[in-house]
Amino acid sequence: MVYTITADESPKINLAPATLIEEILQNVVTIITTMKTTAPLFRDFGISATFLDTPTVAVEAILIAEIIDAVETYEPRAEVLSVYFERGGAAAGKLVPVLEVGINEQ
Repeated sequence: MVYTITADESPKINLAPATLIEEILQNVVTIITTMKTTAPLFRDFGISATFLDTPTVAVEAILIAEIIDAVETYEPRAEVLSVYFERGGAAAGKLVPVLEVGINEQ
């Protein structure tokens, strides 16, 4: 089954997820909404922000690679099937990553 995750939402943390799928999807949202160096004692966790102020076309390629690497590293039970971007929102030039994720049944 394929699940869609949008990085525009702030993660709603459930300390006791009802299902394994809910736990994995919550972990993926946390990974893609956390900037590297912001998690105390876990500075390499999340997505790099070094691409800020880079042209949008280049940012998309960099961000796709960052997202896939981070999810593979920190939540190996999830598989990123595709990443695309929604544009707009409150800020001009804002890119919102949308992921299609599968769950590894291992």
